[in-house]
Amino acid sequence: MAKYNKVVLAYSGGLDTSIIIPWLKENYGCEVIAVAADVGQGKELSGLKEKAIKTGASKIYIEDLTDIFCDDYIVPTLKAGAVYEGKYLLGTAFARPIIAKRIVEIAKAEGADAIAHGCTGKGNDQVRFELAIKAFAPDMPIIAPWRIWDIKSRDEEIDYAEARNIPLNISRTTNYSKDMNIWHLSHEGLDLEDPANEPKYDEILELSVTPEKAPDVATYLTISFEKGAPVAINGEKMKTSDIIKYLNKVGGENGIGISDMVENRLVGMKSRGVYETPGGSILYFAHEQLESICLDRETMHYKQQIALKFADVVYFGQWYTPLREALSAFVDVTQQTVTGDVKLKLYKGNIVPASTTSPYSLYSEEIATFGEDDVYNQNDSAGFINLFGLPIKVKAMLNQKLENN
Repeated sequence: MAKYNKVVLAYSGGLDTSIIIPWLKENYGCEVIAVAADVGQGKELSGLKEKAIKTGASKIYIEDLTDIFCDDYIVPTLKAGAVYEGKYLLGTAFARPIIAKRIVEIAKAEGADAIAHGCTGKGNDQVRFELAIKAFAPDMPIIAPWRIWDIKSRDEEIDYAEARNIPLNISRTTNYSKDMNIWHLSHEGLDLEDPANEPKYDEILELSVTPEKAPDVATYLTISFEKGAPVAINGEKMKTSDIIKYLNKVGGENGIGISDMVENRLVGMKSRGVYETPGGSILYFAHEQLESICLDRETMHYKQQIALKFADVVYFGQWYTPLREALSAFVDVTQQTVTGDVKLKLYKGNIVPASTTSPYSLYSEEIATFGEDDVYNQNDSAGFINLFGLPIKVKAMLNQKLENN
């Protein structure tokens, strides 16, 4: 192995990064500086400083990135309507680029020789972290212990930790792989690795209750948007992070945002996970509802195509690329008139639209009415159908001619 004097580690305090600190020191003889990013994971940050130092780090940075994460990463993705494979609201995917960028900044300031992370060789996060590192420090060496050490499983990780008296907040029976931030909580591993097993929701859910346990009375709320970004709840102006926190609480109480899916990882395999995204699910629903009255047909349909590509770009870790910037520029133009209020009813896992209003609404009751009107001449549709259907008619005429011959 190469020798490094100083390594900056992307640190969460979980099982992987807890044992990586002593592993780096044992194998490289280096100083280890831990960097933990606060992207809204809450209680997971408790005691992190003491734990990092106790396990061998020379120092730890705990960086509060929550508001930047919400405004510069979550909101652009929300405005794009990007959802990976129809279910995944990209909670882990768009958190990695901002974390990696800050780690690079600290590594440069500290004069580090390398950056290390705890991502496995099977996952997506190794790609997301390393593409972001390459974008800001193209020549920086990257150490990924999971790709080179002798440890083969999470059980062996626990063995390694116990042999070195490294404190862990998990056991072998509750050893789900989780990722938490202000947007979502993911659960993978153990019984979830077999799609035949129904998730043990009563044991794993932390942000939400199951729909069966949600209240028997509906909850109403109104979300206000300006140019595609959420700005208020029930008329009260809030910053984005507070809106998400509020909706997480209300949505979780009503059983909103629980998703069990098998997804196609970037590395080629399928993986199964359970995601809790209560606030995000509400925001996506409300934003789409508002767009339905604010965007013209051609823009909406083309934007739906863009959303699929945007989701792939985010999922694949390509945030810091010209393509993502170009897609965001397109999206921002479409959002200039996506301003208004969306009232929703939350009930036992369901989000139901109650009211949608906008000063830029393209919906015209005068034109759409089934009642009598003076603005739409129904006779005009005959000529439209004749022209629109002309290619079909010409093809049918040719078929008839060929059959008759």
